[in-house]
Amino acid sequence: MTERDGVDAIIEQWQRERPELDHSPIGVVGRVSRLARAIEDRLEPVYKEHGLEPGWHDVLATLRRSGTRLRPTDLTNATMLTSSGMTKRLDKLEAAGLVAREPDPGDRRGTLITLTAAGRELIDALTEAHLENERRILGGLDPLEQRQLANLLRKLQLALPPG
Repeated sequence: MTERDGVDAIIEQWQRERPELDHSPIGVVGRVSRLARAIEDRLEPVYKEHGLEPGWHDVLATLRRSGTRLRPTDLTNATMLTSSGMTKRLDKLEAAGLVAREPDPGDRRGTLITLTAAGRELIDALTEAHLENERRILGGLDPLEQRQLANLLRKLQLALPPG
């Protein structure tokens, strides 16, 4: 028999109370939701060990993997933050010496965000630890299962109706 989790209990309770409904979506959505929170709880300590505040990793990683300077709007879109949330985050990252704001030569009113040398060094060191942490998180699945899950999650994400 398959091992049971808390979502199984929730489904059973609903089946008992509302047997006429199809409760199967809870099996996926409930687990994805719980996993998202559990994974975040396991990612944050590694960020903290490297001196990052919550939310900083996304900005630094986005800048690093882009290989170039980005406009604040590009960062906002890539990280799904509000523009005011991004501004606050950039202010803190700039104060910490991890990013710099530069005038956009293509737009007199625009600004470009770039990693400082310290920011680049930090995100490079953190990325190795972050990937190792992600490998530990996925350790319950073999490589084939990880690929299958990644493919299924991609398919679900691409098919998600607009919010």
